[in-house]
Amino acid sequence: MAPTTIQLDKSIVNILKEIREYPRQTYNELIQHMVQVFKSVKKKNQYDEFLHKIQQAKMQEIWDNKEDEAWENA
Repeated sequence: MAPTTIQLDKSIVNILKEIREYPRQTYNELIQHMVQVFKSVKKKNQYDEFLHKIQQAKMQEIWDNKEDEAWENA
């Protein structure tokens, strides 16, 4: 694949320099790694959201029951 040029603010370039894993790591390598990490986190967050939605119904069932309400007023 042919390389392309992208324009970045100097502040972004400085951040990229700071977070390199080793001194000679290219920006291309660094950005590829960042994309992999982002995808992984996004996938994990989607899984966590899925679990949360599944658990909401059960938690609602557990929290909204007459036995607990009776204790609140005791």
